[in-house]
Amino acid sequence: MRGWRRAATLAVAGAGVLALVLSGCTPQASADVDVPEQVQTSLPEETVAQLQDAVTSAMAVTGSTGAIVGVWAPWSGTWVTGLGTQGPGGAEVTADMGFRAADVTRAMTCDIVYELAEAGTFSLDDAVSTWVSGLPGFDDITLGQLCAGTSGLGSYQPILANQVLSNPGRGWNERELMAYGVASPRRNEPGAAFADSDTNYLLAGLAVERATGQELSTLIAERVAQPLGLDATSLPGPTAAAPSSNALNGYWSQPNADGAWNCTDPGNYTVSSASFGAGDSGAVTDITDLGRYAQALASGALLSEENDRFAAPLPVSADSPTWFTAAGGAYQAGSLIGQYGSAPGYIVGAFADPETGMSVAVVLNNSGANGIAGAWLAWELAAIASKAPAADGRSVPEAGLPWTAQQMRDNLGTIAICPPAQ
Repeated sequence: MRGWRRAATLAVAGAGVLALVLSGCTPQASADVDVPEQVQTSLPEETVAQLQDAVTSAMAVTGSTGAIVGVWAPWSGTWVTGLGTQGPGGAEVTADMGFRAADVTRAMTCDIVYELAEAGTFSLDDAVSTWVSGLPGFDDITLGQLCAGTSGLGSYQPILANQVLSNPGRGWNERELMAYGVASPRRNEPGAAFADSDTNYLLAGLAVERATGQELSTLIAERVAQPLGLDATSLPGPTAAAPSSNALNGYWSQPNADGAWNCTDPGNYTVSSASFGAGDSGAVTDITDLGRYAQALASGALLSEENDRFAAPLPVSADSPTWFTAAGGAYQAGSLIGQYGSAPGYIVGAFADPETGMSVAVVLNNSGANGIAGAWLAWELAAIASKAPAADGRSVPEAGLPWTAQQMRDNLGTIAICPPAQ
């Protein structure tokens, strides 16, 4: 469970029903991302120096040897690069390396939920038990509540983390994961409040598979990656593998019995099974795809203009800032919309402003720290980039960010697992 200040049956059967739900579901061939045109130049050197300092500082506190970052400020320029190495003494990290998308997968799964709802395949008000078998007594939870984060369900991943640590290559059956998730104590009554839970997106993935008769990997390929031109983005199968043939190495530091973190020789989790993340955190991507996806998510590129996915955001928690809310399988931070989190070996953050088009995406290659590091680093980068000077013929837009870069830097310091030596 991620907190603002925490250092962490009904089966639908019958060919007639299936034929009904498969109607009107053809995915769009392409989708336009409606954001201001990007200036085709690099960000100014002074801005790049500040951005690089922010990333290297975050690498230090999370014990990461490498990072990949992309910053797109349409009025000023871009900065896309790899920093650090693949490990102690390893090869240099390059910007074209693949990695696990972590909780950004949630937004992709919910893209499909909202697309199918728009097509009339199902209603967001349908009980989840209508579309996912083996859930007797869950008629009070709707499909819409899964993506709104208001189902009240607990999480499955914390229960099974030690098994993943010892056997990252194990392939997981989604039904087994579901059983752990629905058996966890409920955090709220359905519809009462937002509560972070990986089980929501696991169930959402199972629901869209049932509704379409297609695997979630196919749905993400056809309804998210292909329309947006995300050639490096996919949901892999259960076989253990690296995120890509040219992958950023991913590590996972752990504390010893005395509470000291292993920051010099963390476990290597580059090769693992995406099945543990499934519709919650199983996707893989690269930094260019991730930045474009953040822009598409924020601007609603995959849905109709009338869609109200982000119209009623909810507080993330009682102690989170008022500008930090959740809706539609994503988070809103000031004017930014995106996602963040971790998967074995990686911490990821990706956010974009739908009005200015500014997009920031980052991955750190050690998942030992709290996954909120991905959000705080992305927001620090956004605060810096929002002040980048305008290129000729352009003007600096109003940022609308209710925080400073230094505030996010300070936040990262509170969750440091590998603080710099004094």
